[in-house]
Amino acid sequence: MNRVPGDAENAHSSSVESCPPLRDVPSINPTHLMARIESYEGREKKGISDVRRTFCLFVTFDLLFITLLWIIELNVKGGIETTLEKEVLQYDYSSSYFDIFLLAVFRFKVLILAYAMCRLRHWWAIAFTTAVTSAFLLAKVIISQLFSQGAFGYVLPIISFILAWIETWFLDFKVLPQEAEEENRFLIAQDASERAALLHPGVLSDGQFYSPPESVAGSCVHIDLMKTLKKNKTVKNQLYNKYEKSGRKSLREVVEVWKLARESVADLLVELLTGEFVHWKAKGIVPMYCNTSR
Repeated sequence: MNRVPGDAENAHSSSVESCPPLRDVPSINPTHLMARIESYEGREKKGISDVRRTFCLFVTFDLLFITLLWIIELNVKGGIETTLEKEVLQYDYSSSYFDIFLLAVFRFKVLILAYAMCRLRHWWAIAFTTAVTSAFLLAKVIISQLFSQGAFGYVLPIISFILAWIETWFLDFKVLPQEAEEENRFLIAQDASERAALLHPGVLSDGQFYSPPESVAGSCVHIDLMKTLKKNKTVKNQLYNKYEKSGRKSLREVVEVWKLARESVADLLVELLTGEFVHWKAKGIVPMYCNTSR
């Protein structure tokens, strides 16, 4: 009856031995994780990432550069006031550069509104501005007479086209992927910090431990405890004696059945060898003789 607890104890010891020791588990530094999380939270509080800020600066550079080239073109043609009045007030699609300047203003407003103020994380806004810029510049180059007006007839459309596509490439291949990667790192670091807090809860203070007062021998608690243990021991002994008696009785019955079966088999073999089947009177059956013909 003591084999079952022994087996359970052996299974428990083997399971404990199969578990890796705590020193073999890679340690997690909660301080380092919290520092990384605080750095990510600091970036979120700033409202805009570094790469997105660089993109907004490039969009601003696009507007300023196109404006600078347009002003230089106005001076080359014979004065800012005269040329400005001619290109703005007397606007002609085939010979004016004012629409290219307005196109740069259009890109600046849409992109700053979408990616700086609204902090959009999709490419549809830059796709819209680039498509409009490309279509307008292609139509202007084909229809207008800019090439007959000198070098600026080539420079302004080409630079405006190149800057629009550089903005598209920078947003699609730099800004959006890098921000998505930083967000994934933040989620992973936050998850790791939560697991580290569960694995390493920190040093517990003395106030977090509680030890019940020790019971004095002879006290009411001690006496009640001894009575309970004694009663449990008595009940256990009674159950053990009951099961032992029941087992012995079952064993005796099995032995008696075995003896009776052995005697019946022996008698049956003898009767088969002599050619007679006899049912004994002692068993309460009328004797009967049968001769088998060979």
